[in-house]
Amino acid sequence: MDIDSEKRNSSSKTPPAEGTSMQMDSEEPSDMNAGEKEELAESINKLNLDASSSIPFKRKPIIIIVVGMAGSGKTTFMHRLVYHTQASNMRGYVINLDPAVMTLPFGANIDIRDTVRYKEVMKNFNLGPNGGIMTSLNLFATKFDEVISVVEKRADQLDYVLVDTPGQIEIFTWSASGAIITEAFAATFPTVIAYVVDTPRSASPATFMSNMLYACSILYKTRLPLVLVFNKVDVAQHQFALEWMEDFEAFLAASESDNSYMSTLNRSLSLVLEEFYKNLRSVGVSAISGAGMDAFFKAVETSAEEYMETYKADMDKRRAEKQRLEDERRRENMEKLRKDMEKSDGEPVVLKTGLKNEKAGKKSMLGKEEDEDEEEEDEEEDQDYQLFTEEEEDDAIDEDEDEEVGRFAF
Repeated sequence: MDIDSEKRNSSSKTPPAEGTSMQMDSEEPSDMNAGEKEELAESINKLNLDASSSIPFKRKPIIIIVVGMAGSGKTTFMHRLVYHTQASNMRGYVINLDPAVMTLPFGANIDIRDTVRYKEVMKNFNLGPNGGIMTSLNLFATKFDEVISVVEKRADQLDYVLVDTPGQIEIFTWSASGAIITEAFAATFPTVIAYVVDTPRSASPATFMSNMLYACSILYKTRLPLVLVFNKVDVAQHQFALEWMEDFEAFLAASESDNSYMSTLNRSLSLVLEEFYKNLRSVGVSAISGAGMDAFFKAVETSAEEYMETYKADMDKRRAEKQRLEDERRRENMEKLRKDMEKSDGEPVVLKTGLKNEKAGKKSMLGKEEDEDEEEEDEEEDQDYQLFTEEEEDDAIDEDEDEEVGRFAF
């Protein structure tokens, strides 16, 4: 009985609240401007998309992007990596980003050639080999979010993702598509750059310095951990390169025989790159025999830990700054839209693009041109009329002269 009485009391108390809500609803239509402002605010809130959602970051798998000069053995090294991961029971995933390669010595899980046809791109866009590769990468980069989603779905089942790049290293490292692909990987997974060096050809101080400068530029451009891979150690050992990087006097002694300007420049650059050498991880491998592969994967693991400690914080800071600027730009645009909608009072908004003035100017110009054409036509008609009247007068004079001559002859 008490419960029923409480229900009756509660039911008797609810109508006044409904009455008050009815009164509030009845008061809102009286103020049409307030309702329109609320609707305007709701529409703006709907348009203002929230883009501040953070990208989910995963510690596995580790992305290994293999880059290198043409002829350095990069594709053979990729083949050795794939074989080593399979032989060591490592769970690997292979991505090929070289659209111009004819055949691959390894199987690729994701192949750019399945999406973009390199020769057709060259033919349709009238491009050369390098331009065709760059355009193919640009087209593939527009759908690279799908590649990231595929890798994310299998992240728990993978240890490494091996990425092969085009032989023309500058196309990947210095193009917009290369930066998009690298940043997309680095924003989601620990990413390491493996720069492959041809060891026998680097025995010359000039060639060695060229490779070091390019490695430094890649580190500066990508802002990711870099592992220097001295390939072909079965042909020539890489101990001389390690000695040159650790001891300036050894590099100076190797280049003392040459007193040219290039030799002097190489010695100066070696001093400049001293800080770069200190924090650089380098290993010697043989893509043919498989020597040094364990040391390479250890260097990759150490670089991945360094990425989590140092590089990821810097990348998050840069991404946050970029997001802040984007939010400010979006906020300014939405504020402009709100002001324009308030000024228009629900009417269609005419954007001031200057096209109207241009059209008016074009119309006035056309009007002037029509007036000038009419004036020219009038002048031509006047000239024709004058010529016609003058011919008539000449004909009349000739007839009078003929009559006079006839009379005189008669």
